[in-house]
Amino acid sequence: PLSRLRWKYPYKNNTSVPFGAMEREIKAALGEGKPDEILSSAFKLRLTREDIQTLNNHQWLNDEVINFYMNLLMERGKKENYPSVYAFSTFFYTRLLSEGYRAVKRWTRNVNLFKQHIILVPIHLTSHWTLVVVDIRKKTITYFDSFGKKGDKICQAIFQYLQEESWEKDKVKLSFSEWTLYSMESHEIPQQLNGSDCGVFMCKYADYVCRDKPITFTEKDMPYFRKKMVWEIIHQQLL
Repeated sequence: PLSRLRWKYPYKNNTSVPFGAMEREIKAALGEGKPDEILSSAFKLRLTREDIQTLNNHQWLNDEVINFYMNLLMERGKKENYPSVYAFSTFFYTRLLSEGYRAVKRWTRNVNLFKQHIILVPIHLTSHWTLVVVDIRKKTITYFDSFGKKGDKICQAIFQYLQEESWEKDKVKLSFSEWTLYSMESHEIPQQLNGSDCGVFMCKYADYVCRDKPITFTEKDMPYFRKKMVWEIIHQQLL
């Protein structure tokens, strides 16, 4: 799967990193070592070897890996020619659902959601990762599930949150009639064929959406994506 990396990727200050070096770093991160060794630290997050090893094939991604990757998407969104992105923590939706708007009101005290282009809401449903994408430009709330299930109630909960957020922060009422809430059908987006890749699917849905690109990958890309994500997390940079 890493054969796609057999050219030099641009890296940092106009330098490049050869495939062989990438392969060695990925192998080392996924190999033996102290589970609690910190392999990457940024965004007030510290990822251990144990965390990163959830990116091994057929492992379930944990919150730490997903939150780190969401922060990488936000960082890339600061660059020219990319949509601006705000990504919520994986703990946001659970807290919103259990305790209501007041419990999460301060989570956005330093950001105006309505000045972003895209808002990402990673959703953890007991043992399955899904994603809500709010596109402020298009006034859409879209649910992505790699098992093809509907998320209409989840979309409604996110819209209700946005209504409360808009009124709390700007005293502006959002009109339901101006927004489109939609669950992607199984034939519209790639679907997983096993029980372990949902977290990677969710991250890659977000990646493609945040580049305004059509989602064209398949289950066969998962081993490649997992290894690529290891390198990106270690170097705190999306390729």
